[in-house]
Amino acid sequence: MEPVTEWIHGKNPDLDGPIGADEDLIEARLIDSLDFLEFIYLLESVSGRTIDLQEVSIDDFRTLNRIRERFLTTTTEAAR
Repeated sequence: MEPVTEWIHGKNPDLDGPIGADEDLIEARLIDSLDFLEFIYLLESVSGRTIDLQEVSIDDFRTLNRIRERFLTTTTEAAR
């Protein structure tokens, strides 16, 4: 998750402190539509998987917990 939170902090230099795991990143405008594709590329790079935009919803990107669960957790880890 560190690359994800670093990216968010880099795009929001006025953001102080940690980002809450359940904070709504979209409502808080920490991820906006102009940077969304760049964010997708970051997640693909970090996860090593391609993200098919037809198989996801905006809610998959709403919180750090959901991002971790949807994109950064392997099938084996999710089964635990």
